[in-house]
Amino acid sequence: MKALVKYIAIALALSFTLAGTATAESSWTSWRNSPHSKMLPFKSEEAFRRYLAERAKRQEGRRAKNGYGAPMAAPAPTQESSADAAAPAKEQGTDDSITNTQEAGVDEGGIVKVRGDTLVILRRGRLFTVSTRNGELRPIDYIDAFPPGVNPSSDWYDEMLIAGDRVIVIGYSYGRGGTEINRFRLSADGRLRFEDAYHLKSNDYYSSRNYASRLIGTRLIVYSPLYVPANAEVSTEWMPAVRRWTGNPQAGFQRIVSARDIYIPRQWENPERASIDAIHTVTECDLLAPELRCRATSVLGPAGRTFYVSAHAVYVWVTDHGWWRPERERNQSMLYRLPLDGSAPSAVVVHGAPVDQFSFREDWEEGVLNVLVRSDGGGDAMWNPEFSSGDIALVRFPLRDFGDGTDVVEPGRYRELPRPAGNAYAFQNRFVGGYLLYGTGKSWGAPGNTNGGVVVANVRGRGVTRLPLGHGVDRIEAMGDDAVVIGADQRNLTFQAIELTQGWRPQLGDRYQLESASQGETRSHAFFFKPEASDGGDGTPGVLGLPVTRASRPGYRQLVEGSAAITFLRRENRRFLPLGELFSGDLRSNNDNCRASCVDWYGNARPIFLRGRTFALMGYEIVEGEVGPRTIREVRRTTFAPGGRD
Repeated sequence: MKALVKYIAIALALSFTLAGTATAESSWTSWRNSPHSKMLPFKSEEAFRRYLAERAKRQEGRRAKNGYGAPMAAPAPTQESSADAAAPAKEQGTDDSITNTQEAGVDEGGIVKVRGDTLVILRRGRLFTVSTRNGELRPIDYIDAFPPGVNPSSDWYDEMLIAGDRVIVIGYSYGRGGTEINRFRLSADGRLRFEDAYHLKSNDYYSSRNYASRLIGTRLIVYSPLYVPANAEVSTEWMPAVRRWTGNPQAGFQRIVSARDIYIPRQWENPERASIDAIHTVTECDLLAPELRCRATSVLGPAGRTFYVSAHAVYVWVTDHGWWRPERERNQSMLYRLPLDGSAPSAVVVHGAPVDQFSFREDWEEGVLNVLVRSDGGGDAMWNPEFSSGDIALVRFPLRDFGDGTDVVEPGRYRELPRPAGNAYAFQNRFVGGYLLYGTGKSWGAPGNTNGGVVVANVRGRGVTRLPLGHGVDRIEAMGDDAVVIGADQRNLTFQAIELTQGWRPQLGDRYQLESASQGETRSHAFFFKPEASDGGDGTPGVLGLPVTRASRPGYRQLVEGSAAITFLRRENRRFLPLGELFSGDLRSNNDNCRASCVDWYGNARPIFLRGRTFALMGYEIVEGEVGPRTIREVRRTTFAPGGRD
């Protein structure tokens, strides 16, 4: 008995010790990753108005002194536009994860999602459902992706998410209210029903690479920029706001940020110190609430649309070009961190500009942020990611360095990196494991001959490896702990493995060339690598899929023309084994009476790996393939076009 009591006492003591250790470790991680100070919000509405009035006075003084002013975009529209309103100048987790996301646990708005046995597809202004139950492939339902009774001719619906039995469509309405959030109910048998719609006041958020929406659990995260008008102090009508769509375009908005929700870095509290052109807002909404409930946090700063979402925070990078200052004082950047736990945002002064969201990676366990920057970059707005240039550096600094906006990331945190080889223009970059990879390609342009190469930098060390390629770099993706670089010349498409876990430094691995082909889509979601169980062999085994099209087709053709096929490769023992292609029946867009989003801005083709089955989504077709050890063969196909049949 005494022995038993002694055993229990020891066990309890050990459990308390371990619990205390876990708590201490959690507290340590929380302290280490918390900013050393935070920005402060405006104390009152009156203080905010005074700041805006001083800003307007300073801007007028600059215009008078220099004879010109900084260009300003119009605030978001609040009334219905005419039918002729201009379209935008669009120039791995669980078995149910079918989206190639940047961050584990952070879903991104896309064109195809899955709930249960139902595929949900967003295309050309409509939602479609296709059943995969009991081995079938059967179209079920379709519905407009916009509210009933509206004129959608000036609207674009490009991103879709699923939370519970709700399908969420994110779009941008140039005619009604900025960012649009439309909710639909999805029944157990795959039927769709419109539920409600909401508008967030915002300006255009489109990017040739980034996505506007993220989903963490059932929380919708939306980043939106809104330009500050010249007379902002006169009224609050321009400020971030939301309204439920009732069919009345004159219905008012309700503000979702007060002065106490708006922050500014101490560095820029004096309007003389910066171009305060925009209010950057991160909105979080509970998608399962009967009526959409949202809260928002805003930061003031220069115009910009570069942001990155981790599982813990939203990072927004802005650059003050300071057109009125001497040249040596221009191009100061500020990086904001807006935590997703509702705590106050923080900021730090930085230099340069990221290329796109893939230039960021938060290493939470290490308590650091990594960002690749270039000296001449325009950030992630619309076509800007395709035209970065200048010197390259990796800045890596502790999350504790974030503060109230007065601290500057010290020069020693910037590690200069070499420029990649090749004469292409579109810079691609990606963090994979402990490495940063980058190179240049053609992206939305026409594939061509380039003497390209990829640079691989050890994130935590000083090692840099240049790997020569006979083609450009149009895509960099992870394959387990290794990477694959995909690029085309004028004739062929090449898949080049980059071995990051073989030997003491990165090296070229196996290479596969698909003749007379080029990449069918440039969007990150178009690629997927599905890991397979390892039998103890070398490398991460799996199957990858990518849309492909004819040789030398310019990337911009993806907007109006489908992919010819989706090609599948197996990776086994670090070797590529071609499985074959699943082909499309028609590259053209059907005459489908399209009313909205009649350009495939986010593409229209995806490889889908779902519970042991493999599909190729291409336009209005879904083709199922049976994957064998060395081949893939078509077993069924269906069309879900409006009015289409199996």
